[in-house]
Amino acid sequence: MQYRIRDGHPLPHNPFKAIVAPRPIGWISSVDKAGRVNLAPYSFFNGVADDPPMVMFSINDRKVGRRDETKDSLVNVRETGEFVANVVGWELRDAMNLTSGAYAPGEDELAMAGLTAAPSLEVAPPRIAEAPASMECRLVQEIVLPHGDRSMENVMVIGEVVAVHIRDAFLTDGIFDLTKVQPVARCGYKDYAVVRELFSMTRPGGGDAGNMKP
Repeated sequence: MQYRIRDGHPLPHNPFKAIVAPRPIGWISSVDKAGRVNLAPYSFFNGVADDPPMVMFSINDRKVGRRDETKDSLVNVRETGEFVANVVGWELRDAMNLTSGAYAPGEDELAMAGLTAAPSLEVAPPRIAEAPASMECRLVQEIVLPHGDRSMENVMVIGEVVAVHIRDAFLTDGIFDLTKVQPVARCGYKDYAVVRELFSMTRPGGGDAGNMKP
């Protein structure tokens, strides 16, 4: 089966998000100018550099007009230049899903989901105390990308990680233990995946596949 994007696909549902999967979930906490907290998960999220460490998350947003709650993260980052990317572990899957709803601006999703807001070291937005790990970020660049709907645009937010929090329970001999974290990832359709098993590979020449520095 094959198709050109411009012609549309012949399947019951678009397969793109299932092909580019699994995708880590960036659980983004931010604040507005008044200090009100917003929390929302984004499945177009990933690391983009390691020196300095940087992450990105992507939002589809209206070009003009009303403030849509699903875009509060973008509004807040534009206002403050800061956000926190929290890791979604297996035990937090239901809370994450709850915070994905469309709520009125100013609604406290952390409290709604029974989560604890913990202070950050370098930025104003709080981190999620229950998250296995959290990365405090400052805005580096916002990149606007085309959208199929001309009234919309895709916005990629890139942030530099300025502080990291890891819960001790998820460290094993100094390693962030993903088999303990069991991070939840987004797949296509209504599907999710969870990491419960790892394997290692050694690069030709003796290097490791993680590109880690000594």
